[in-house]
Amino acid sequence: MSGQLLKDKNAVIYGGGGAIGGAVARAFAREGARVFLAGRTKATLDAVAGEIAAAGGTAQTARVDVLDQRAVDEHAAGVAAAAGGIDIALNAVSFPHDQGTPLADLTLEEFMRPVDGFLRAQFLTSKAVARHMGGDRSGVILTLSEPGAKLAVGGILGHAVSAAGKEAFSRALAAELAPAGVRVIGIRPHAVVDAPAAGSYTGELFEKIAAAAGVSVRELLEGGGMAQGTLLGRLPTLAEVAETATFLASDRSAAMTGAIVNMSAGALVD
Repeated sequence: MSGQLLKDKNAVIYGGGGAIGGAVARAFAREGARVFLAGRTKATLDAVAGEIAAAGGTAQTARVDVLDQRAVDEHAAGVAAAAGGIDIALNAVSFPHDQGTPLADLTLEEFMRPVDGFLRAQFLTSKAVARHMGGDRSGVILTLSEPGAKLAVGGILGHAVSAAGKEAFSRALAAELAPAGVRVIGIRPHAVVDAPAAGSYTGELFEKIAAAAGVSVRELLEGGGMAQGTLLGRLPTLAEVAETATFLASDRSAAMTGAIVNMSAGALVD
């Protein structure tokens, strides 16, 4: 279809078997991209690839630990060699992080877990794909953060620092890669309302807070303070995140780089 936004683009999605990664992968494939799914769990990657193939798209999977620099480099080089380059990359890998524990009760290990995990993964994946982007064909690196990057809320120290770090990384990398024709854009969704049913770790993440409030995680997200704390009175959906990522990865957003796209439904007003 000539109207496909990502026709003939090569897209690598780390964490492609997860809720957000899988949703983005399906949207990219629908718009004509050749999708390369990487992650630690082959079964979930293959499930997403099967859905893409059933819909007429193209997807390949590979078991890759994003904290293993050699594995990440070899995978990116293999994709580029086979496909002729890498046009789009998204790191949708998630790491456990505490929500709800104050400083007095938070250990250094709990604080550092998301900071080290998220930023190490963002560095390694970005470095691996960037060397196969730019030149004759432009490139786009998409990153994911959270409203914790700017919200003044207690009990989310590690989460907030890691989110802010990912956004700072995206802006600085955009400046560095712009001369090569590579754009870098961050996406900042709030908690995704339909992610628990899609296999996200969201349920585990908010279980402690929901239990303390005497509600289920879904009730916390949809009817509790999270949704009501936004201007729209709701949280973003997986489909909305995926469609936004697809637009940002396309040539229709060619003038955008160094930006953080606010998908907090108005929890944050930039």
